Amino acid sequence: MSVLQTLTANLLAITMTLHILSAVIWVGGMFFAHIALRPVAANLLDPPLRLPLMSQVLARFFPWVWAAIILLWATGLWLIFGVYGGMAKTAIYIHIMLTLAALMTVLFAYIFFMPFLRMKQALIHDDFKQAGQNLARIRQIIGTNLWLGLITIIVATAGRYL
Repeated sequence: MSVLQTLTANLLAITMTLHILSAVIWVGGMFFAHIALRPVAANLLDPPLRLPLMSQVLARFFPWVWAAIILLWATGLWLIFGVYGGMAKTAIYIHIMLTLAALMTVLFAYIFFMPFLRMKQALIHDDFKQAGQNLARIRQIIGTNLWLGLITIIVATAGRYL
């Protein structure tokens, strides 16, 4: 194997690893927050404790989501155009992944810039009713994004075999 082939193989391995790790961080974080953290917090904590907890948890998680999104798009587009030769040369499952990624990205941006910011503002003013309404909206959209993320993982792993 030539030096160029070795470098290309190493770059491909690094790119795929970053792509997969980014998906795991984003989808795994949504799974944990939606399936485990939020229901337990809702069961054990009253709104004056639960809502600031969830706000701070999301404030710590969302920068990781932004990083994951940036890495997913950068690595995914590099793979499509740098390795596979463009969208015309990719299999249908890649098109499906890209479409789902676009939808998930838009939904996350909406969460971040609308109900999340509104929830934080409501908490500044101790408006727990408004904060709770915004958290409920966040939860609904994260639930949708979680399903889209799980479907994307299924498409990514099984797509080439279907």
